[in-house]
Amino acid sequence: MISAEAAGALAVLALTDSLSFGTLLVPVWLLMTPGRVRPHRILLYLGTVAAVYYGIGIALMAGGRFVIDGAAGLLDTTAATIARLIVGAALLAASFALDTKAARARAAERAQQSGRLSRWRERAMSDSATSALVGLAVAAVLLEVASMLPYLVATGIIAEQTPGWPAALLVLAGYCLVMIAPALALTAGRLVARSAVEVPLKRLDVWLTRNARSTTLWIIGVAGFFLAATALQDLGWVPR
Repeated sequence: MISAEAAGALAVLALTDSLSFGTLLVPVWLLMTPGRVRPHRILLYLGTVAAVYYGIGIALMAGGRFVIDGAAGLLDTTAATIARLIVGAALLAASFALDTKAARARAAERAQQSGRLSRWRERAMSDSATSALVGLAVAAVLLEVASMLPYLVATGIIAEQTPGWPAALLVLAGYCLVMIAPALALTAGRLVARSAVEVPLKRLDVWLTRNARSTTLWIIGVAGFFLAATALQDLGWVPR
């Protein structure tokens, strides 16, 4: 159905997506809500995030399949592959160039001054505010649209490598599940070993908050790497 090489690339991209604002930072903040853990609220949040990503993925794959079918081999030309290499290299270089110490400091200051997410958390974790929690999940995904490059690359791989829609939808579902797996694991750890994971969770919360910009740029860099690497392979400049 899909090659081992493509499956490995998708796994790396999914784990990269799992480190984003909506799939890890917000779940960690929700898990740090004072009082007892409400796992059903975390599951509702993560389920909504996965569902929104899944819907966006279907739309991206539909467009990708349209382009692939309509281009009739145009995307496989040397010129198109070189263009993909240039874009990937530019994204990779930009992720390093923009990730300066000053940028990290400004991002940390903005994150610490903003109380919006804290207010959302207080409302969202209340059993009487299901719409607020779902709204938080949708907003988190929409805020990430500009940095969805790994997901864009992944949906392109799925559209190209799978033989039809049933297989593509199944692979996409698996991708979304892997994407929320780290947050699910943290939720399980918070339930069964609260005292053991509470301090690491607090540290992770602080680190993610201070390095939100760096994490986003790192994700963009991974997407650029995959674009450039696959282009180099297609050109025959590096072995597969």
